[in-house]
Amino acid sequence: MGIKKNKKNMILNLNKKNKDEVINVSIESIDNGHHKVTYRGVKAIRCPFDYLMYQMIISEVKPDLVIEIGTRIGGGAYYIADLLENLGNGIVHTVDIVDEVDSIVKRHPRIKFFTEGWVNYDIELTKKFNNILIIEDASHMYQDTLGVLNKFHSIVSKGSYLIVEDGIINELGLEKKYDGGPLRAIREFLPNHPEFIVDRKWCDMFGKNATFNVNGYLKKINK
Repeated sequence: MGIKKNKKNMILNLNKKNKDEVINVSIESIDNGHHKVTYRGVKAIRCPFDYLMYQMIISEVKPDLVIEIGTRIGGGAYYIADLLENLGNGIVHTVDIVDEVDSIVKRHPRIKFFTEGWVNYDIELTKKFNNILIIEDASHMYQDTLGVLNKFHSIVSKGSYLIVEDGIINELGLEKKYDGGPLRAIREFLPNHPEFIVDRKWCDMFGKNATFNVNGYLKKINK
């Protein structure tokens, strides 16, 4: 009888959730984790959800030019350049105000670096390209974000994207620090630019705005 009771207790214990099986995730925990993300050994501070979606978007759009505003160590540009390499076409123009780029990234043949900031980036450099995608990932300050949107929106190709990163800062309690940040800029930009829509296909792929780029996947539907 004792053996049967012990077996029953063992079965009951096996059916109980172990404390190590508890799922405990939050925006804050994902934010902490995304600072540890690397790509091929190079620091690449982006939410993994967005990394997956970038791969899908680039495969779908097949841009011949991706302009990344905000380089840092260069992991993001490195990743995008490899995606373009897999497609066999395209180049990255990555723009910042300082040069902190990892030396291995600098050797990638599909990346060109600009270190005088987005304000001084020459739009004339884009004239020879036919399919342009923009990623805005600079200071996240409202005024800077709006400035990037106003400067670069016209060169985004129809069917392509102007991606505004890190609207998630509002949910992290940083809205005041960034003067409203990317979301404030998006709110002001969209009413004046009906050629762009928020593409919910990407923003809501993993749940309503389950992305660090909250309402930030702006698709150009008309010229």
